[in-house]
Amino acid sequence: MKYLFSKIAVAALMLLCAASASAQDKWTGIARYAASNARLIATPAPAAGRIVLLGNSITDFWPSKCPEFFAQHPQLVPRGISGQTSYQMLVRFREDVVNLHPVAVVINCGTNDIAENGGIPYVEDNTFGNILSMVEIAKANGIKVYLSSVLPCATMYWAPKRTGVADKIAALNARIQRYAQQNGITYIDYFTPMVHGTDRALNPAYTTDGVHPTEEGYRQVMQPVLIKAIEKEIRD
Repeated sequence: MKYLFSKIAVAALMLLCAASASAQDKWTGIARYAASNARLIATPAPAAGRIVLLGNSITDFWPSKCPEFFAQHPQLVPRGISGQTSYQMLVRFREDVVNLHPVAVVINCGTNDIAENGGIPYVEDNTFGNILSMVEIAKANGIKVYLSSVLPCATMYWAPKRTGVADKIAALNARIQRYAQQNGITYIDYFTPMVHGTDRALNPAYTTDGVHPTEEGYRQVMQPVLIKAIEKEIRD
């Protein structure tokens, strides 16, 4: 009976560990691009080197909205995961950025921090600290950094109780831009050409839900702004 109980306990523990590992993997998102990353690592990089686009759903949805853009610029490696915060991006930074040995990384995050995804209260210092940690990891590995603005937004449809969204975005963007200027980092400003109205919403010409760009938003604004910012790496 004791032996049987031990076997049941071990089996239960194994199931618990497996469930815990699965939950952890779902939170980090490290498995999302694991196979693609393995293929990239095994394939010679473009002559000018890879440029990783690290982000949330705004980056995640980009390739499916505008596949021709990524076909035209094979250097660009999108690594966005919908719903992710800066905390999660920091955890997967090695797997999805460093291990790919890119020449540069474009970091776009903050929207989901402000939305308090995962129940994590928004603290600007913490989000900004996560961004700084990613910058420092990139620099330590010889990767050039580009920091992009959080896109404009007045309300978040999945988090309607969050207040002061536009003010929080403006404050975080100002801080990112100031840090970039002080440290010789190119700041990619998606915010200015996409903001609309006194409530500082995402221009309805470029969105249907107030948060995510449409194809027109990507093609008319984000793609030209990105290419202009990274033109040296693209050209080389």
